[in-house]
Amino acid sequence: MNHCRTRPLLLALALTAALPVAALSPRAQPQIPEQVSNVAWADDMANFAKADQANPPPHGGIVFVGSSSIRFWDTLAADFPGQKVINRGFGGSEVRDSTYYANQVVTPYAPCKVFFYAGDNDLNSGRSPQQVRDDTVAFVKRVHQDLPNTTVEVISIKPSPSRANLLPAVQEANALVREALKGQPHAGFTDIYTPMLSKDGQPKASLFREDMLHMKPEGYAIWRKALVPKVKCDRS
Repeated sequence: MNHCRTRPLLLALALTAALPVAALSPRAQPQIPEQVSNVAWADDMANFAKADQANPPPHGGIVFVGSSSIRFWDTLAADFPGQKVINRGFGGSEVRDSTYYANQVVTPYAPCKVFFYAGDNDLNSGRSPQQVRDDTVAFVKRVHQDLPNTTVEVISIKPSPSRANLLPAVQEANALVREALKGQPHAGFTDIYTPMLSKDGQPKASLFREDMLHMKPEGYAIWRKALVPKVKCDRS
């Protein structure tokens, strides 16, 4: 055997074996978070539990969960008459918070569908569009861990005038989430970003309250129009 020729091959094999596992393996799947963005959400969870004790919500309905845009949707039942809708929004929350508390705000109700809105608080706190995508996929997977046949419909991040500096990141996050969900079973994506823009491509200030972050009824009317074909238990 020619030892001079075999030495480079052996060296190459040794170097390959020494490479980190991550360099040779596919990108790790998003993980359920170990902590929340704010410990104050524990109070919201306690309030939900009390409300459920006093007036148990129906199983097999439709859960709306996420941040303040869901929490302030106080016309939810009127907007979707005939549907068993449950509002479990907690204001200021980020995507990973709903993932962490899924066993309290989603699983107990065994819903046929979940409509999920979050992400703008994440971007405002410094998380990247890629993190928002990964966190959103993790939320979908967390719901499906307990409820594999429940459809999770993600609502795109809205264009808030008060966060105009984040609009490029919002657009990127929306595109990344939409693409990531294409390969997920029982998952969907609804674009409310585009219909909330004016003809010049800027957010419609008339849809927002004075803080230019939370919506007026006119804003929710746009959401209702986009979602009404999907707010039903048909597994579609």
